[in-house]
Amino acid sequence: MSHATHEVLNQSTPFVDVNLFDTDAGLRDALRFNLPDYDAARFSALGAEAGSAEMVEHARLANHHAPVLRTHDRFGHRVDQVEFHLSYHALLGAALRHGLHGTPWSRPAGAHIERAAAFIVSTQAEPSVLCPVSMSYAVTPALRANAGLHAAWQSRIVSTRYDARFAPFEQKTAVTLGMGMTEKQGGSDVRANTTRADFDGDDAWGRRYAITGHKWFMSAPMCDAFLILAQTAGGLSCFFLPRWLPDGSLNVLRIQRLKHKLGNHANASSEVEFDRSTAWLIGDEGRGVPQILAMGAITRLDCALGTAGLMRHALALALHHTAQRKAFGTRLIEQPMMKNVLADLALESEAATALALRLARAVDRTESAQDASGHEALMRRVLTPIAKFWICKRGSLVGQEAMECLGGNGYVEEQGEGVMARIYREMPLNSIWEGAGNIMALDLLRALRTGPVADALMHELAPARGAHAAFDRLIAGLPAQVDAVREEVDARRLARDVALAVQAALLRQHAPRDVFDTYCDSRLGDERGGGGAFGLLRAGAPLDALIARAAPRH
Repeated sequence: MSHATHEVLNQSTPFVDVNLFDTDAGLRDALRFNLPDYDAARFSALGAEAGSAEMVEHARLANHHAPVLRTHDRFGHRVDQVEFHLSYHALLGAALRHGLHGTPWSRPAGAHIERAAAFIVSTQAEPSVLCPVSMSYAVTPALRANAGLHAAWQSRIVSTRYDARFAPFEQKTAVTLGMGMTEKQGGSDVRANTTRADFDGDDAWGRRYAITGHKWFMSAPMCDAFLILAQTAGGLSCFFLPRWLPDGSLNVLRIQRLKHKLGNHANASSEVEFDRSTAWLIGDEGRGVPQILAMGAITRLDCALGTAGLMRHALALALHHTAQRKAFGTRLIEQPMMKNVLADLALESEAATALALRLARAVDRTESAQDASGHEALMRRVLTPIAKFWICKRGSLVGQEAMECLGGNGYVEEQGEGVMARIYREMPLNSIWEGAGNIMALDLLRALRTGPVADALMHELAPARGAHAAFDRLIAGLPAQVDAVREEVDARRLARDVALAVQAALLRQHAPRDVFDTYCDSRLGDERGGGGAFGLLRAGAPLDALIARAAPRH
């Protein structure tokens, strides 16, 4: 005779079949502010798909069954292929179907803003597959510098019909592109790269080179082609290196191993060797650094968007759990200190979304030539480093605090079902990738030391002037703060303050007044966010209203 030893009580339900767009008021308001005529039906459909039980299961499987490297086939031939679970391909196919890769470059103004909002939503389904998507997005405009390659590849780069086959690009309906920049000895200092490029002739794709060297990090090695950096007689240069050559033979790309990473498990990151591998020059010899900086400016947008999406998902999971879980006879979400934490996390999430989408608007306006040299171009120089720096720094703190809301349940992996643990492991990546915090702070400092950029920033902040005393004090001191930053050691403090000011100004324009006032009260005084802790909103803050706005209602 068996006896029941326990029954399952007081556990929250799975967070599935939630429309991740319709239930996100902050994202909807920010999108409406930056793109008033957006297609609401399209985003509602995307939100339903991204939050579906099917996508949640695909994300679990793609992470639980990590990519596997096959260097040789059973006959001893070198193949250098990475095998992914079918769920990885399902997730990547959905990202292409929604146009998150190169598609905006073939569409009219507004497409980059639409894509940015969709990126935030899709990140909540699973962020790992967005690495090749982001790289495909960033390298697309670089190909314009090589007319032959652009003409041959562009139609498949912007195609939304994903094709998982490892085959020559002409046989595929769509392709993805990657990047290989980082080497062992250099990291962010790409000028220290040692990979060598030797001229090998001219053909329909332009100047052809033989590449010899290595890359320490090359993510998504099953992309159809890569932009890499290598040294030529003229200096560091940018090259297009396809997996398959025009004659139908495999290019030489030796995948030495896959990285064993903290997170991002569904995506393969690799070390590779080139042994007189074939590649074609993009642009002019010696112009590799400016080209990689241009691509980095675009991928940094995705770092901010991706982290904003992960923040929102962590918040939604915390709200979902605490609305059901009881402790000491009361639901967690009704307990005063937990309310404070959740409301504070909601503020951080909405502010991140606001800043990330504002940067997307600057990218859209400049890339579509609507404002290639005016206010939007100047603000892009400010918004890119502050969004990459501040949103990504705050992301890890949000992930940790949201995990604590779930207690031990948030810390458990459970064969990929522990989504909160997966988010927490993912958070540091966007802060490290494409330039860490110090680089972003220096980029901002250089930009603000030019008069037109500083003036554009003041103009950007003007709509919120006079709305809150703490905001007015902060922006009044910014010009002097820029002048005072003579030592690099102070650059991060400046980046933080500019980010806070821009976020506050945006919330004043498209969030409820309670959101703006509480943000200013909690972030713009001496505490400036409480030094990393959440749940420090002062007594009298509109906690219930903030939580109700953020709640992921079914």
